[in-house]
Amino acid sequence: MNANFHLSLPCKDIKKTREFYSEILKTNIGRITNSWIDINLFGNQITFTKSGEFNFEFKNYRLGEHILPSFHFGIIINIDEFGKLYSRLLQLNIGATVKTIFMKDSTGEHLSFFIKDPNNYMIEFKSFKNSSETFKTVIK
Repeated sequence: MNANFHLSLPCKDIKKTREFYSEILKTNIGRITNSWIDINLFGNQITFTKSGEFNFEFKNYRLGEHILPSFHFGIIINIDEFGKLYSRLLQLNIGATVKTIFMKDSTGEHLSFFIKDPNNYMIEFKSFKNSSETFKTVIK
C-alpha cells in the first residue's frame, strides 16, 4: 500500500512557520487559521498547532561516525529534487547541514542533510542510492 502520512506538531509562531515552509522550503500551504496551519510536505500533511514555548528533551544517537538528532522528521526524495533543494538552501545560507552519505556501500545507503525550522524541529531530507532499499532489513 502506498499512502501519505499526517503529523501534528506544536509550534511557537504560525506566521514564522508559514514563512519558513512556503518561502524557504517552497511547500504549498493548506488550511490555515490563527491557531494552526497545514503544510503540504511533498504530498504529506504536517499540521502545526500554535502552542507557545515548548521544549523537547531528547538525546542524540550515533550512526557510524555521525551524531544525529533522535527527534526529527523527514522526507525521502529523488536525487534530482535532493540536489535542487540542497543547492537552493545553501545559497540562502540558513544553516543546512553538510550533505552526508550514510551507510556507505551497505544496504540502505543514502544521502542526507538536515535543516532546523523556526520551531527548532530538525527536518531531514534524504535520497536513497537504491530506492528499493528504503525499508530493507539489515541483520548483523
